[in-house]
Parts: sequence; C-alpha cells; structure tokens
Amino acid sequence: MRCAAGQGTCQHPNRPVPYLLNSAPGRLHRAPLAFAHRGADPARENTMGAFHRAVALGFRYLEIDVRTSSDGRLVIFHDETLERVTNGAGRLSDHTWDQLSRLRVTSSVEADPTDTTSPGAAEPLVLFEEALVAFPDTHFNVDLKDKEAAAHFAEIVDRLGAHHRVLATSFKDSRRHHLNHLLAQPVATSGGWTSVALMVLLGPLGGFRRISRRIARIDCVQVPIRHTRIPIVRPKFVRRCHRAGLQVHVWVVDDPVEMHRLLDIGVDGIMTDDAEALAGVMRQRSVWPQTDSQPL
Repeated sequence: MRCAAGQGTCQHPNRPVPYLLNSAPGRLHRAPLAFAHRGADPARENTMGAFHRAVALGFRYLEIDVRTSSDGRLVIFHDETLERVTNGAGRLSDHTWDQLSRLRVTSSVEADPTDTTSPGAAEPLVLFEEALVAFPDTHFNVDLKDKEAAAHFAEIVDRLGAHHRVLATSFKDSRRHHLNHLLAQPVATSGGWTSVALMVLLGPLGGFRRISRRIARIDCVQVPIRHTRIPIVRPKFVRRCHRAGLQVHVWVVDDPVEMHRLLDIGVDGIMTDDAEALAGVMRQRSVWPQTDSQPL
C-alpha cells in the first residue's frame, strides 16, 4: 500500500485472496482499492448506466445489492420495496422479472446534464448475471439482501466461473455460511454485523485472530467509520485486522479529506457514492485508474 508523503510505510495483510487484487503481485499489489457504491451514481444507482460510468472513470470494483424476484431471478436492487428509486410500487419479491424489467429507475436526484455517458432516459433494472457478463474484467462486491439470494448467486457464479471476481456479504452472517455450502468453489466474503461486533468489542481483549478466522471465517471486514456512537475504524482496529490477515474496507465515504485520513491510517479500500472525488484522491496517490486498460 502506498501512503501519503511523510506517513511512512503502511501495514498490509499478506494473505493472498484472488478477489482482492491488491493482495498478490500485480498492478494493484498493496494499493488501496476503490469501490463504486451501487455504481457511485445516486441518480441511477445499481444500473448499467452507473456501472459503465464508473468503469469508464477507472473503477475496477462495483459494490451492488441483489434481491430475488418472485420467479427466482437475481436482480440488482437495494431496497425491499420499489418506490424510492423506480416508477413501480410494492415489494420487489412480489414481482416477476418480466414485470420488473418494464420499470425504470427514476431517482429524485437530478442527473448531471454534462455526463456524456448518460443514455438520456431512465434506466431499467439489471439482472446480476447480466452485469457479470457485461463487465468480464470487473469485480463485484455483492450484498445478499434476502435469504433466497444465496442459492441463485451460487448457481450463477458456478455456471459462469466467476468465483475469483465476486465477494459475497450480508448483514446476516447466516447467509454467508449457507452460501459456503452451495458453491462448487469458495468465494471471498466479508463479515456481517455479528462478526464485526465480536471483533470490535472483543478484539481489544485479545484473540482477534481466533475470532476472525474461526467464528467469522472471512477474508476482509467492510464497515462504516462508526456505528451509532461507537467508533469502528480506528488505527488500532485496522492494525488488529491486518495482523489477522484481514483487509479493512470502509463505507460510505464521500469527503476527500476523510478519504485521505482513512488511507493514512492504513485502510485497504474505500466505498463511495462520489466517483469523481474518490478517483481524484486515488489519482493523487498514484493508484489510478485501477482498470487494466490504462497503466497506474
């Protein structure tokens, strides 16, 4: 990992994980990773337009959410209900994919008229499989939003051989554990709230490595800076994670000053809704773009 001038040598976990391109020799070795949260385009979150824009800006990692339609299709969508960002209504799980495919994302956030990647019309919803095929060099950080998602996720990833470029996560650790039994090959995972709570609360008492490996069985932790009034991402927490071989990815950070501060204390990745801001910070640190099309 490259630190800001005067910050010295950053610590970094040495355990290689195929999904984490900064964990093994290559273009991104030891570089902090940049994640486009829901495509990092609030006007059209979790859509192809957002994904294309993020990749064009230089993002290699897309953070997405998936839910299951009533006919068993895995749809990229965050909310349980459709009202906030589409012209539909009701729970997504009560609709077939045919019905969902006719809806359009109509966020209240005004789109940037200077954005030349915008298709000029409201975006349709996207299937998880569709995105995996459309972006073969992109890595997907996938939040499993319902219990049915694990089986559909496993089937798609196994069939497409995408194990090395997906990470599965969920607030509920039980979904990750269930997924491990469904996949033909393991995929990277991050911890749910129970795992992270154990690390935050019991880590200072010792046994952090045992907690992270035996209880959580994860490859990284993806956490907010704080949860309610409890601070999570502090230098000691980052160091404990690194000693256990775990990377630390922080969500959701849009302030460049805060991005720099987090990178200076050694975090391994940042998720953002502001694609340009994070790209600018990474460019200042000479780790941009992160796609293979252009050299670092």
